[in-house]
Amino acid sequence: MLVLTCLDDPTADMVIDQLNRRDACVARFDPGVEFPADAELSAWFGRFPPYGVLTTRSRRIILEKVEAVYYRRPTPYLADNLSQVERFIGTQARFGVGGVLTALRCPYVSHPWAITAAEHKPLQLAIARRAGFEVPTTLVTNRLEDARAFAAQHGSIVYKPLRATPYTGSDGEPRTIWTAQVGPDDIDGTVSATAHLFQARVRKTADLRVTAVGKRVFCVRLDSDLLDWRQDYDRLSYTVVEPPPGLADACLAYLGEFGLSFGAFDFALTGDGTPVFLECNPNGQWGWLEDATGLPIAAAIADLLLEDST
Repeated sequence: MLVLTCLDDPTADMVIDQLNRRDACVARFDPGVEFPADAELSAWFGRFPPYGVLTTRSRRIILEKVEAVYYRRPTPYLADNLSQVERFIGTQARFGVGGVLTALRCPYVSHPWAITAAEHKPLQLAIARRAGFEVPTTLVTNRLEDARAFAAQHGSIVYKPLRATPYTGSDGEPRTIWTAQVGPDDIDGTVSATAHLFQARVRKTADLRVTAVGKRVFCVRLDSDLLDWRQDYDRLSYTVVEPPPGLADACLAYLGEFGLSFGAFDFALTGDGTPVFLECNPNGQWGWLEDATGLPIAAAIADLLLEDST
């Protein structure tokens, strides 16, 4: 079993612990940090099945013998403020080591190319609708007139980033842009600077966090007074619940559209019990949820890796 993640990843540690309990042979590798300083790679391609060897400080990995890969959160190959030479080295590593690893002929949880495609929110919304989810009316735009008209039409809308991006405030401290309610008067000419996602606000009574692993679906109700529950985990209460009728099948259909074997879904639960799709993180966090509820998510991922390897 090959686990691709950063060296400090408690969530991946939970899966590795489960694999060790099953006496699986596990190798952990963070290519963005370990290569080339602490790792060597040779891989051969031609008129034969690809084969190769990856050697780290603690492991010698025969690539064609890797039976499954858990792709968690490896460090990016390219950091900020690199010199021209460092950027060249990082790019070659990304497309060399990254290319070899993505060419492995074994199951992934989940394959990085599938994850990359599934991270695009507009595509998520289109696929969610096709899978049968209720989807809030959404506008992606940089046109001021359309953004204001959308806000006026729907009365209450929210803004959310299309992708989480590192952001530093005027005090030099890191900031997070949360989902926020906006009105027509809150939207000004700066909207033209880039693409923005505006969405009709869902009048919710609670949130659902649904974690799908292979064919298993874990559903937790999150109760709080927050528009965006990620702002303060201490204000959340957790209840393990059965998925609403049809939700589990729709989640699996959604994953199938992207070729994913894992997804962390967020739904707003309306007063009549309808789950409204907000987003699906194809590589989302779940360790905190297992700690809070006892749900065996790590064990399910380990089971899936071992099952896929047979």
